Amino acid sequence: MIKVTVWNEYFHDDPQCDKCDARSIECHPNGLHETVAAIVRELGEDKVSVRTAVQKDPEHGLSQEVLDDTDVLIWWGHMAHDLVSDEIVDRVHQRILKGMGLIALHSAHYSKIFKKINGTTCSLKWRDGAYERIFTINPTHPIAKGIPENFELGVEECYAECFDIAKPDDVIFEGWFDIGEVFRSGCTWTRGYGKIFYFQPGHETNTAYWNPHVRKIIQNAVEWCYNPIARPYMDAPRIKTTLEELRNGSEGEYLRHF
Repeated sequence: MIKVTVWNEYFHDDPQCDKCDARSIECHPNGLHETVAAIVRELGEDKVSVRTAVQKDPEHGLSQEVLDDTDVLIWWGHMAHDLVSDEIVDRVHQRILKGMGLIALHSAHYSKIFKKINGTTCSLKWRDGAYERIFTINPTHPIAKGIPENFELGVEECYAECFDIAKPDDVIFEGWFDIGEVFRSGCTWTRGYGKIFYFQPGHETNTAYWNPHVRKIIQNAVEWCYNPIARPYMDAPRIKTTLEELRNGSEGEYLRHF
């Protein structure tokens, strides 16, 4: 069972928020977090359990207890990145190092946690209302399973290079826009024992999350980001017993050091 937490800042799509956008609420009447959670739940109750959290919850809904019970965290944010507590970001980062997966969607490229993982500005060029086609450029990657060579996404917010990120382990998808821009729209990294996937589609006033290929990619990413052998992340432990001592039968003594 993969335990998934879907996090959303919940400003654009909250009818009670003075910063809400009627178009966002029309696209996501129950909140964008519930839209994404429904995508994950399609994997089946026997495979995933899903909870949601939003920024206005106590501790942003990301208490240590919640994070310790989360295998994969999905993050969506846009207008309130700076309002996320640094303490919570550090807490999430430590869980990633210990094996929790992270899926950063769309404008989560500017989130504090994504910047911390990359160590860069994570800046890019952007423009509203362009037409996008997504190409699968790494078809053998597990996240690309069942995804065609390319597919039409339709109207989406254009993100364009240069995308200031750390060098990805893999670039799986590339977006092309009808205004002549391209973008590394699906990238992976590893940090500690944690797997990270960034996926560009998902502007709050567009319909990317109803595209069957986008839904499949998110589902594949949940399964790929799950690390069933996650363990405590060790900070440069001292070597107390040498390999030669192990070969000479000191293994029991060695193991008592950890």
